[in-house]
Amino acid sequence: MKRCYADEGSHTLQAALERMNADDLKKLAKHTRQKVPTRKADIAAVIMRYLEGEGLQMVWQCLDELQQAAVAEVVHSNSTLFQADQFQAKYGRHPNWGHADTYGYRHIPSLLGFFFYGMEMPDDLKARLAAFVPKPAPAKIKTLAEVPAVYDLPYSRWNSKTRTTEEGTEEIPLAIHQTELVAQRELHSVLRLVDSGKVKVSAKTRRPSAATVKTITNILEDGDYYPVLPVKSKWHNENAGPIRAFAWPLIVQAGKLAQLSGSKLQLTTAGRKALSEPAAETIRKLWSKWIDTPIIDELSRIECVKGRTGKGKRQITAIESRRHAIADTLAECPAGSWISTNEFYRFIRASGNDFTVARDVWALYIGDRQYGALGGSQILNERYCLAFLLEYAATLGVIDVALIPPAGARYDYGSLWGADHLVYFSRYDGLMYFRITALGAYCLGTEAAYQPPPVKTKPVLSVLPNLEITAIGTELEPGDRLALDIYATQVSDRVWRLEQTKLLAAVDEGRPIDEIREFVTARSAVAVPDTVTRLLDDVADRSTKIHDRGLARLVECADPALAALIANDSRTRRHCLLAGERHLVVPSSSEATFKRTLREVGYIVAMGEAKPVKPRNETDRKKATSQSAGA
Repeated sequence: MKRCYADEGSHTLQAALERMNADDLKKLAKHTRQKVPTRKADIAAVIMRYLEGEGLQMVWQCLDELQQAAVAEVVHSNSTLFQADQFQAKYGRHPNWGHADTYGYRHIPSLLGFFFYGMEMPDDLKARLAAFVPKPAPAKIKTLAEVPAVYDLPYSRWNSKTRTTEEGTEEIPLAIHQTELVAQRELHSVLRLVDSGKVKVSAKTRRPSAATVKTITNILEDGDYYPVLPVKSKWHNENAGPIRAFAWPLIVQAGKLAQLSGSKLQLTTAGRKALSEPAAETIRKLWSKWIDTPIIDELSRIECVKGRTGKGKRQITAIESRRHAIADTLAECPAGSWISTNEFYRFIRASGNDFTVARDVWALYIGDRQYGALGGSQILNERYCLAFLLEYAATLGVIDVALIPPAGARYDYGSLWGADHLVYFSRYDGLMYFRITALGAYCLGTEAAYQPPPVKTKPVLSVLPNLEITAIGTELEPGDRLALDIYATQVSDRVWRLEQTKLLAAVDEGRPIDEIREFVTARSAVAVPDTVTRLLDDVADRSTKIHDRGLARLVECADPALAALIANDSRTRRHCLLAGERHLVVPSSSEATFKRTLREVGYIVAMGEAKPVKPRNETDRKKATSQSAGA
């Protein structure tokens, strides 16, 4: 998302010269190598004549390469302002604006002074320059074919014996996590877990409970990114905490695959459909929806930053704009190559996709509101970017990641007041490199189609004629175990048995027999036995024999004769059915019509229990029977 600027206030070269003082005009006019007059208006006239016609192009040709780039960046942008931070991020240094005198007081402008006045280029000058100034080269990002085995982490330590500060680098092993296929498998495992009613979230924040995080961690492949470490003390806890296990429940909610029911998540129609669809297509939709979801702000996951609520909340920028800036920059990166996270953040600023987390970063603080103000936005913006990449982009398989433990990974916050006790600034500090996957390129829109890498599939189940299903080998995934628990009854650690009651219960909960059949067939080492096929066919047939036709009202009559009269009367019989001797069933859709036609017959529906009337003698009984037959 390229930065777009509002009109900063159109002005001309003449107006810009008039705003300058005479001393500054004299310094600039010396570059014309003409006699400089004393009056301000005359000096401005000398500069105007010098830049007339081809003079402007001649001055531009005298600029060095970096100065010409500075002019080109503004000429071919939506703004007249020179963006110093973006320029430095793109070119590595600032252009030569001039130099100071011997004592450092009097600034002597360079030739760039003819093009920028107060870091702004006059509109008429910009229009003339556009005729011959070429477009600047786009920003480029440095990539690596492979990441090193270790990361050289700089350190600075105080040696109490020598009373000196020791500086150097420490080699930290890099842990590489390939996420493309893992994310697709974990998506189905999480959906199965939701389907089994084991995912609880807060009704207010939609965040998973601690028990749910632990449950999800157990079904993640190789667990979460960082293992749980022994806590040295309450002041020194190096555990990063959950990342993927925390993200998945939020992702499936944002993607409308699951919704809150009480305190638990349950699958939506789209979520149940996603179980039988290619996971890559579902993940592409989830990525698109996550960019715009307000369900959580990743900033809230950087717990050491305070002041995000109350008055400080007004200074927080829109979540969507930050995510779009990062996603748009990812789309400009080559897939399949490793990128340093520091280089990526530089590229964000250099490519014009820069974002800011807070309009006024002084509203946020660490520890104490009065003394712990952050003061600068770069640390906060970088950490937000790391949180988005590791917790959501990597969880969805958009990027592979190379990690080191977060404790001590980045100590750029050491000078902040109140940060002395922090083991890390955020749990995402250990993300050092990432690589856009083929799935990521598909999600980002840089590839029109997705071709998953070839995977050698192994059968993991043996379906026996006695209706038992046995897990074979060691390849049974957590999602498959969850599915088997839903469809069948577990009889031992690796054996499940298909039963009619269990299958009917699964169908009654919204799981069609075709889904069960596809699950068993896809994972079976041999052809599914006829006994299993017949059982599934029989359950499918039984599940369609009885249909729910909606709600109805039960009406009780005083005697069987009256019930038969109403059930057979031409005016009421279309709106009720005889149930037993004295009861009528009226569908809720026909209730109003039934009551109206019942009044025409000569009765109304009274509230309360109807008392049965016994015939006083045989004659009365025969009379009631004949009336019923005549009706």
